[in-house]
Amino acid sequence: MTDKLPRRSGGDGDGPAETPTERLLREAMNARTSLITAHDLRPASPPRNRVRRLRPVYMVTVPLLGLAAAAAIGVVTLKGSPVADHITPPPAATASTTPSPTAPTPTPAAPSPPATETPAADPATEVPAADPTPSGDPATPYTFRGVKLSIPAGWRAVTEGVDSYHLCLMSPGAPQGAKFGDCQPYGVDLTVFDTESMSWPSTADLDVSGGYGHQPYCPIWGNPHSPVGDELNYGSAPVKSTPTVSGRAARKSQWQASCGGVVFKSQIWALPKDQVFVSAIGLKADYQDDLQAIVDSLDVSGHPAPYSNTVNVTLAGLKSGQQVTNDGTPVEFTATFKNTGSKKVTGARAVVSIRNYPGSPSGRMPKGTVDHQDGTTWKTVDALGLTAGTDLTLNAPVDLAPGQSVTINYRLKLAPEDGAGTLPVNVTLAVPVPDAGSYTVPGDTLVNVQVVAK
Repeated sequence: MTDKLPRRSGGDGDGPAETPTERLLREAMNARTSLITAHDLRPASPPRNRVRRLRPVYMVTVPLLGLAAAAAIGVVTLKGSPVADHITPPPAATASTTPSPTAPTPTPAAPSPPATETPAADPATEVPAADPTPSGDPATPYTFRGVKLSIPAGWRAVTEGVDSYHLCLMSPGAPQGAKFGDCQPYGVDLTVFDTESMSWPSTADLDVSGGYGHQPYCPIWGNPHSPVGDELNYGSAPVKSTPTVSGRAARKSQWQASCGGVVFKSQIWALPKDQVFVSAIGLKADYQDDLQAIVDSLDVSGHPAPYSNTVNVTLAGLKSGQQVTNDGTPVEFTATFKNTGSKKVTGARAVVSIRNYPGSPSGRMPKGTVDHQDGTTWKTVDALGLTAGTDLTLNAPVDLAPGQSVTINYRLKLAPEDGAGTLPVNVTLAVPVPDAGSYTVPGDTLVNVQVVAK
C-alpha cells in the first residue's frame, strides 16, 4: 500500500516543517523506546545460501535507535521515499555507526564480489593439476633410414653415428646421460639394413638359443656388465611367433635368460624381406606396452628392400612336413633357381642352411650336414646360415642371365644328437656386396621338415 502524502506539513515556527516521514519516526520512537533491548539490536546472522549478486547500495547513515524503531512499522525507504510493504530484506550492508557497548557487533561476512568477476569453476569440469609424469601424451613421429615410426612420450632417439644401421630408443627410466652403448637393457634397438646382414641381428639369430647373445653380456637393469665365469645362462630354444608388422608377415623370437640368478627377457622382431629388426634385450617389463607400440607404429614402405625377388627358388624331393630320420640316412633333393628379372645375376652363391630347433643340442646348431654335388663329387656346405661366420665360398656358385635356370643337387643327413622336432631348412641365393660384409638376396625359400628320432 502507498499513501499519497504531501512532502511537508506545517511546522511550529521554530524550524523547518516536519515531514510525514519524520513524524512517523518520532511517533514510533515514542511508542517503542521503552521496549528496545540489546537483544533486539543484535544484527542478523549472515546468509548460509548463495544469493544473487547485487550492485552496491549507497545508504544514508541513520541513528541506530531510529533504525530499530523503523523496523516496527516496516521497511522505510530513506530520502523521502514512500513506505513499502514488508519484505524479507537481503543481507544488511556493513553499517558505519559505532557499535553499542552492551551489544558488540560481530565482524560481518565479506560481501559478494562484483558481478563482473569470473565465477568459481565447477568442480565437475575443473581441470586437474598436471601429473609430474606425463601420461597419454602424443607420440613423436620419426624417420630412420626410410622407416617411419612413433616414439612414445618420454622416450628419446640416440644414434650410433651418421652411417649407423642402428637407432636406439632410450626409455624414460634410463640413467641420465645414457648413450647408444647403454641401449641394452635401457632401450629398444631399431636396425635397418640396406642389404642382407651378416652381423647381429640377422634372421638366423631368431632360431638359436641365446640368439640375442652376439657378445657375452649381462643386460641386467641397473647393473649391466660383462659376465663373470658362467653366470650368464642364455636359456633354452626361443619361443617363436609370426606377427604382422607394417602390413607384412614378420617373425618374432623371445628368450627367458638369466645372469647371476637375475632373470630377464629378450625379444627380437624381424621383417626378413625388408631386413628391419627391433630388439629389446633386458628391457623392464614396465615398458612392454611402449615397446609393442613402437613395433606397431613401424612403416617400412619407404625403405628399399634388399630382397629383389627376381629369382624364383623351387625345391624337389624336400617339402614341409616331410619326415627325416636322425640316423644319418641321406635325403636327396634339388633346388632350382630361375632368373625372372631383367638383369643378370652374377657372383651369387646358393646357400642351404639348417637352423637351431627344439630338438637340437642345447645352445648349439644341429649336428647334421648338407652337401652339394659338384660334378661327380659331393662337397659339404657351410650350413650355419647367413651369419657373420658363414663362408660363402663353400657354397655352390650361381650366375643367371634373364630367363635362365640352374638346378643344384643336395643331400641332407642328420646325426643322432638331432632330436625329434620341426627343423627349418632355408635355401637362399645370396649376392655378396664387395667390402661391405653383407649381401643382397634376389630369391629364397623355406621348408620345415619333421625330424624323427631312431
